[in-house]
Amino acid sequence: MKAKHLIGIIITILFIDQALKFYIKLNFHIGEEHLVLGTWFRLHFVENEGMAWGWKFGGDFGKVALTLFRLGAVIWGSFLLRDFLRKGMHKGFIICAAMIYAGALGNLIDSLFYGLIFEQSDYFAQNVAHLFPAAGGYASLFHGRVVDMFYFPIITDGHFPSWFPIWGGESFEFFRPVFNVADASISLGVFILLIFQNKFFVNPLPEGRSGNATGNTSDNTSDNTSDNTVAGS
Repeated sequence: MKAKHLIGIIITILFIDQALKFYIKLNFHIGEEHLVLGTWFRLHFVENEGMAWGWKFGGDFGKVALTLFRLGAVIWGSFLLRDFLRKGMHKGFIICAAMIYAGALGNLIDSLFYGLIFEQSDYFAQNVAHLFPAAGGYASLFHGRVVDMFYFPIITDGHFPSWFPIWGGESFEFFRPVFNVADASISLGVFILLIFQNKFFVNPLPEGRSGNATGNTSDNTSDNTSDNTVAGS
């Protein structure tokens, strides 16, 4: 796989991810929701201070730590992708790695810069944010919030059976987390890797090794046959 194709995949995912986030941030107020397909596919604007799928980690300190971790992972991932290309890894594996990398970079951009360039989206004021507000952004570097919008409440009136541990009898919704293109890119890349790992990580024998092995086996068989003949005599 050529480097230009790899870069093209990453840029395409980043463009779609950031374009949709900008559209949502600049046209929706926080909590605003619109139906896309029936009631099970919706655009629902939320902001995520933590990890993918709305998970949080350790308050303000955790936010900075998570952003630094993302930054380190993206830098490390850049060298990994270059190494994968040089080693001629399976094309499918490199594409999956590019999807994971692009997703991580997409959410990193939010965490690094969105607090600097966007106005606060206030839940109570229900305002639509502006880009580069005169009063400055809503947060400092490393403190931006990730924009999420995809919501798939396919099952909304379910309940756990009474015998189910911990959540027995409680209401159940599938699929509850709100996510974005970057999250989907990471998850899909990991999923495909798990499904096709046997295909991506096959190590074929070097050329000639199979033939040599066969030749050695034939030689050993001939030697054993000769020895047995001598012994029989």
